[in-house]
Amino acid sequence: MTKFEQKVLKFCRKIPQGKVSTYKILAQAVGRPKAARAVGNALNKNKMPIKVPCHRIVKSNGQVGGYVKGQNSKIKLLRNELIKIKNGLIDLNSYLYPAPEKYKKL
Repeated sequence: MTKFEQKVLKFCRKIPQGKVSTYKILAQAVGRPKAARAVGNALNKNKMPIKVPCHRIVKSNGQVGGYVKGQNSKIKLLRNELIKIKNGLIDLNSYLYPAPEKYKKL
């Protein structure tokens, strides 16, 4: 794994149960603000889904996004963490980690 991929997975481990973050926030957190797609590719290489909860990373518009085990599995995992998904969207105002005012400081 590259250093970039390691950083992505390290940040992903910080996301608490019942919260989500976005590909864009994760890219900013690891110092590559325009690398949201590369974040997705790094998450796709995650070999430890229990330790590194990559299902908690969603699109910036609140859509669930992709998942290596399929979108339905991702939705099930998120709902098991009591994250509400309505019309295919997650309310980022309720579930976003870190809070918008804090992620810019990462």
